[in-house]
Amino acid sequence: MKAQALYTKELAAMYFANSTPKAATTHLKRWIDRNESLKNELTETGYIEGQRVFTPRQVELVFRYLGEP
Repeated sequence: MKAQALYTKELAAMYFANSTPKAATTHLKRWIDRNESLKNELTETGYIEGQRVFTPRQVELVFRYLGEP
């Protein structure tokens, strides 16, 4: 899957399709917080907690660490 910029709720919905957007976003944030390597690499790309859009590079990192949805 080619990575593109995605809103957090869009990315979260890809992983948690049966959840509400709010619940899916909460789950995705927890997964990121619990994966120190992912969190560190995201931070190196400029990621900050609460950001609304993941860059294509950040989406690639999420896919690499969490697997493609």
